[in-house]
Amino acid sequence: MKNAKELLKALDKAQLEQKIEELRREIFTLRITSVTTPVKDTSQFGKLRKDLARALTFLRQKNMQKI
Repeated sequence: MKNAKELLKALDKAQLEQKIEELRREIFTLRITSVTTPVKDTSQFGKLRKDLARALTFLRQKNMQKI
């Protein structure tokens, strides 16, 4: 868990924005897949949402530091 936090903290603003888009795409893909076929690991939804929230938080923190 700490490794994910540290990796996200180390990213710069552009990389964080790219990671956020990637996570949003993964969530969307997982939702679409879950409609057509059963998902084996339903905890993926929560994990992806938490990672997305974490990345958005770090992006906001980096934006606040520049003000």
